[in-house]
Amino acid sequence: MARIEVKSEIAGKVWKVEAQVGNQVDEDDAIIILESMKMEIPVAAPSRCRVVELRVAEEDAVAEDQIIAIVETL
Repeated sequence: MARIEVKSEIAGKVWKVEAQVGNQVDEDDAIIILESMKMEIPVAAPSRCRVVELRVAEEDAVAEDQIIAIVETL
């Protein structure tokens, strides 16, 4: 099982956390939804995986390329 760093592709604000630590998610499922310039941008799981760590919470500001979650492949 490999650990993967999930990064923000844009600068913005965490609008909603969709998955919690321990949740299993499928490829392309939203883990976190960011808001930038009044648009909602989902940050998707890179593969079928389990969420190991969330590094942000709702309302947090994020920078481009910031690590926002750690997942572990199944």
